[in-house]
Amino acid sequence: KNEMILSIMLIIGLIIVGIMGLLFFGMTRMYRNIQTPHKNTPQKYGITFEEVHIPTKNNKQLYGWWIPCQTMPVENAPTVILVHGWNRNVERVMVYIRNLNKAGYNILAFDSRNHGSSDNDKYSSMVKFAEDIRSVVDFLQKRGKTDISRIGVIGLSIGGSAAIYEASIDDRVNAVMTVGSFAHPRDLMLHEFRKHHIPYFPLAWFFFFYLQWKIGLTMNEIAPENTIANSQANFLLIHGEDDDVCPSNHGKRLLDAGNRDKISLWTISDKGHSDCHHHPDFWSRVDSFLRSALDN
Repeated sequence: KNEMILSIMLIIGLIIVGIMGLLFFGMTRMYRNIQTPHKNTPQKYGITFEEVHIPTKNNKQLYGWWIPCQTMPVENAPTVILVHGWNRNVERVMVYIRNLNKAGYNILAFDSRNHGSSDNDKYSSMVKFAEDIRSVVDFLQKRGKTDISRIGVIGLSIGGSAAIYEASIDDRVNAVMTVGSFAHPRDLMLHEFRKHHIPYFPLAWFFFFYLQWKIGLTMNEIAPENTIANSQANFLLIHGEDDDVCPSNHGKRLLDAGNRDKISLWTISDKGHSDCHHHPDFWSRVDSFLRSALDN
């Protein structure tokens, strides 16, 4: 009888472990990269550009577009680096290219590793996005065609969070504008897990442990709300009030964590995670911020 009870308990235990294993596999698949190259280039809109290949960490290369300013000499214009979000590519920032190019900026848009046409490098993370931003700044500095003291970064979603993190350790980044970026990666993922009814313990807890082991840093160490105050850059945080991917309270948390004289938050009503740029005042607000932050 005791042997039968032990056997039943063992079977139940194996079933539970199997279910947990399947759920954990599903969680890792949830954050798997889908690497899709762009279909259109700036040429479609009559914009002159140059394809560039930028060396980054782990002997990998980034694919990007260099778009020189059309209204003044390259060396006299500020430069804006455009960073897409998770599972996107350079084409996601095309609307930014079209509006900023005619406004008087040099632009460098790129695919982060494991995205678009850039090299694959095992897995993606916010830290890798930040490393890629640093590689782009290094590339601009070595190229010598631009004023390295007037570098801004516009980042969407995780691209914006990575830009905040990078600005906290690289003072060459003078201005950062984010759209729908998170304050803490753990809380963003917990929000997603709750939508899928995934319990914190043990699944989410173990998943966070696994991610931190892969990255080599804790989530508290890389969380933008814990690093933003270390930056001397100017920040414009933009968030859609109806963002269901990254709730708008993340923007408020970043605002509260930053240097109040260098940071502002614009929460846009009736907008979500990817449509803030449709607000009629969007481009004038962006241009005003960049000019104020990057004009010497």
